[in-house]
Formats: sequence, C-alpha cells, structure tokens
Amino acid sequence: MGTTGNGRRAYIGSFTSAGGRGIVTAAVDPESGALSPLHATDEVDDPSYLVPAPDGRHLYAVSETSDGAAAAFALTEDGPRPLGAPVPVRGAAPTHLALWAGHLMTANYSSGSVSALPVRADGGLAEPAAVVRHEGSGPHPGRQEGPHAHAVVPDPTGRWLLSVDLGTDSVRVCEPPTADGQLAVRHEVPLRPGSGPRHLTFHPRGGHAYVVNELASTVTPCRWDATTGTLTPLTETAILPPDAHTDADAHADTAGEAEAADNYPSELVVSPDGRFAWAANRGHDSISVLTIDPSMEGVSLVTTVPCGGHWPRDLALHPGGRHLYAANERSGDVTWFAVDTRTGVPERGGAIEAPAASCVVFV
Repeated sequence: MGTTGNGRRAYIGSFTSAGGRGIVTAAVDPESGALSPLHATDEVDDPSYLVPAPDGRHLYAVSETSDGAAAAFALTEDGPRPLGAPVPVRGAAPTHLALWAGHLMTANYSSGSVSALPVRADGGLAEPAAVVRHEGSGPHPGRQEGPHAHAVVPDPTGRWLLSVDLGTDSVRVCEPPTADGQLAVRHEVPLRPGSGPRHLTFHPRGGHAYVVNELASTVTPCRWDATTGTLTPLTETAILPPDAHTDADAHADTAGEAEAADNYPSELVVSPDGRFAWAANRGHDSISVLTIDPSMEGVSLVTTVPCGGHWPRDLALHPGGRHLYAANERSGDVTWFAVDTRTGVPERGGAIEAPAASCVVFV
C-alpha cells in the first residue's frame, strides 16, 4: 500500500460493517516498529483501502460498499479531517485505489471497472471523469463469472496505470486520461487461466513487476517496458510449500468442504533493495518469505512465518524497510515484525487491537 514521508504515523483502514473503527491513526516507534493508537474516525463506511498523497497532507479512502465511493481527508494533528462528503465512483465495491495523473483511480471489484476521479487543488475529489469497464471471465466457478478489477498501480515513471483483474486473469495497461478525462487501454496482458491475479508490485529498479495470484497461491514475475507500456509474464512460483495446510483443513470433514481449506494470498511487497519479497496468506495465515533472483526474473520461496493473527488482508513495509505489518482482518489486529536484513525473515514484535483491519499505510 501507499507510503510517503518518514513513517511516524500509520493509518489503518477497516470494515465498519464488521465492527471496525473506520480509519485509525497510530504513532510509529521508528526503532521498534511498535504502533500506539491515537484516534479514529468513522466518517466513511468501510474504508478498506487507503493511499496518502505524496506530500503527506492528504489521505484518500475507498468506501467498499455496494454503491461504491471514495473520500478525501486532510491530515491534521487530531486525525484525518473529511474534505467534503464521499464521492460516488460509479462502480460497486471499490477495493483499491491510487493517485495517478491528477486523478484518484479506483478498482471496482463487483462491477469490474476502473474509475478516474479528478483531484481538486484543495485535495478534494470531483465526480468521476471516466469509468472503464473490463470485459471477460475465467474458468474458476463463482469467482470468475465476469471481470473483477482488484488493484490499480501506476508504473514507476507515472506514465502508465496497470489494472489487475482477478475475474479475467489479466492485467490492463492504461494511458493517462485525455483532456476530456477519458481513459484508453493500450494493452491487455493475459495471465494463466484460473490464476486469479489480485495485486501487482514493481521492483525498485522499475524494470520488473510481480503479480500475486489469489486463486493459485502463486507469484508471476514480469518484465516491464515503460517505453511501450509492455508487461511480459515470465514464470509462476508457488508461495506455499507443497505440504502446507491451512487452519481450515482441520475443520474440513468432507471433500465438499475443500473450498474452505483454500489459501488466498492478499498482498505482496518488495524490499527497498530488491532482494526480498513477502506475501500475506489468508487461510494459511502466514507470511511467505521469497528471495528475488539477481536477474529480477524469478523468485524462490525461503520459508513461511505465522502472520500473528487470522486472515491477513494486507501487508505493508515501513518506509525505513526494517519493519513489516500485517493487517489481520478476522482476528482484528495489526501485527508488526522486525525484518532480518540478511535473510529477509520477519520476527514478530507485537500487535495492537484493530477490529476488521484491512490495510496499513504510512506518512
């Protein structure tokens, strides 16, 4: 998720419909990584994902509801202050967002679309200037009956926006909005059918990206050509060991309950030096530790460590690169870890209560 500034404040998104407190502000101890809650605001329903502005003065949230909205906040010492009412995104269940080319972009899962909301001079949001609807489907019953846009990620140059769609097993590469606000898709890049791509993260050097696949529990490294906006999938690597068992396995009495025992990766982050990557696993309730090849074109699973709770919906790296944070949605906490810079293996440091936690960002 988004990170800016020195990381002395953390903002935790959550599902208010499941008992979350909205957006929780916490102080960050730069040495230990410990979080200390300061205050919370529930001005927006289900602010499940957040992104800070690069200058650290504003914060943006999706409202992951059936109607779908986005909200802007001014960051103050007393917490986020709403900049007007939430703005409808003209899409259902927005799950992710990004700032790009003067717009707030949202990935709308249920409607399988991407919305572009102009950002005003005061940091507030205008009505959507464009909505691009994805088309297609995939082979997985119940999850890929149609498009499900799950993430929007600007490339490191800021020229392109990549939209990851779990329902169509593809990544779309978009050009910046035109003068009248319209969006154009330059390429649609297919991934393996049934893999269910969820999120995408760029390597710090900018020439490669890594897609975490929710339905396959894998990572797909890709080459990225920013000149042409071309994404080229390479290999696909499992992020759990072959003998891995989820907590749900112990409760699966019949073969018909196999679906409950599946693992659903949520997020993948890459270390600032580009040597390691970490993926959060919902079901296995773990963090996968991966090494990135010197070529940047392959990853290898090293080990997994417990995520400190249940159902880690998000994983975030502090700007300092030494601490990792898991937002454990179903156990209602955020756990932090100290990262061994030699091995990449995280060691649990502590946790705070955060009901229905869904993401963590830093300013």
